[in-house]
Amino acid sequence: MRAYLDIETTFDNNISVVGIYIPGRSMIQLTGHQVTDVGIALAMEGVSTIVTFNGASFDLPLIRRSTGLDLRDLAQHVDLLHRCRKRELRGGLKRVEILLGIGRNSGIVDGRLAPRLWHRWETEGDEEALRVLLEYNKEDCVNLEVLENILDGMEGEI
Repeated sequence: MRAYLDIETTFDNNISVVGIYIPGRSMIQLTGHQVTDVGIALAMEGVSTIVTFNGASFDLPLIRRSTGLDLRDLAQHVDLLHRCRKRELRGGLKRVEILLGIGRNSGIVDGRLAPRLWHRWETEGDEEALRVLLEYNKEDCVNLEVLENILDGMEGEI
């Protein structure tokens, strides 16, 4: 079973959200104090492959630093960033989405907004900010599956 994982961070580079999308099963979003080794491990139960974008350099090391959990001990890891680079697709996830015509409903295309949204939720209790942040994270996770499918379709083009 595959899981598409993306994290959001705070201004001081702590994890605010861990999003885990398992097609056909669930969309799990752990926030704040829910982001623990046990919480993440339970969410990943039955997963054999974790798919990220720049996760080898960012998401997985930050999860390990924050919780002590090395997800590579639980499942194989596929980093779509490297597959994109082999196809000369440069930039972050949002840029690659634009290049490939992958849409977003939230309209948020700048990850730098995520820490601001978390800050508004944490300091002001702004539920709309949390809702937008979670929708943004969900789109990141779901779009990883779309991106992987597009890249799989390009494999025959080499």
